[in-house]
Amino acid sequence: MITPANLAAAVLLLVPYLAVAFFPRAMGAGARRLPGWAQLGCPALLAVPYLLVTCAAGDFQWRWLALYALLPVGMAALLRQAAQVDTGQAEPGRAGAADAPAIPAAAAEPCQRGNWRDFLVLAVLGLAVDLRWFEGAWPPHMSVFNKVLLLDAGIYGFVLMRQLGGTGFDLRLRLRDVAIGVRELVFYTPIALALGLSLGFLHAHAVVPGPGKIAGAWLFTFFFIAVPEELFFRGWLQNLLERRMGRYGALLVTAALFGLAHFNKRTTGFNWRYVVMAALAGIFYGRAWRSDRRVGASAVTHASVDAIWSLWLH
Repeated sequence: MITPANLAAAVLLLVPYLAVAFFPRAMGAGARRLPGWAQLGCPALLAVPYLLVTCAAGDFQWRWLALYALLPVGMAALLRQAAQVDTGQAEPGRAGAADAPAIPAAAAEPCQRGNWRDFLVLAVLGLAVDLRWFEGAWPPHMSVFNKVLLLDAGIYGFVLMRQLGGTGFDLRLRLRDVAIGVRELVFYTPIALALGLSLGFLHAHAVVPGPGKIAGAWLFTFFFIAVPEELFFRGWLQNLLERRMGRYGALLVTAALFGLAHFNKRTTGFNWRYVVMAALAGIFYGRAWRSDRRVGASAVTHASVDAIWSLWLH
């Protein structure tokens, strides 16, 4: 339902997400100019959208307001500590990500191998979304606010506080990003069709949507499904695992976890077909991301796969 309160809440949640995605250096520099107490306190403002939506709907509860105010602050504090602890020097010749907040020229780039704080935050974010821990806080059909709120909290923590390099969270798409994304789509599509149809997961139908519907489905999927999932699984998780497990191990582990994250989608039980298809797709999404370490590239593959599935094969 579109109401003034819901619209205001949506703007408050989308502006930070898109601002960091399109102006990463400026947002990083702005965050670093704040005093320490303000850097840690800013994420508490993410509770405001909850306040707006639930007060208007008559579903407000103080415990959920406290959770949405304190959880992002706790995440930011943990990830700032992670940045301070993770001070190993980078390997010679290793370059930083173009989207990462600038590091003073006099300082060597941190190796950023990750520590327990990083993986704890990732576990909380992933499980909260996948197991729908906090969706009861919202009025019916409003759980999308929860997902974007947690996405903003993760972006603030990992991009602005942790300053994790190599994530590739920059949605100023280049032609090469699109080419890489389409390449992996071409590689994955025949495999997905053969396996998906044989498993009964895919069902072809003869609907021919218009260009407007195709474009709308792709753009919605890109910004609200593909980019958040690719940032979490590839930009943060695969990125950190690569530093400990190597490229191939990180790719396979992340793809497997991505598949398992779909176990409860569109079913009340364990949807093993969805898990298999998503894990396989995760390999190609991970390949797209690691080509240039760009979330935009893997999100192009991801959004295209999901749009094709929802429009023609669902």
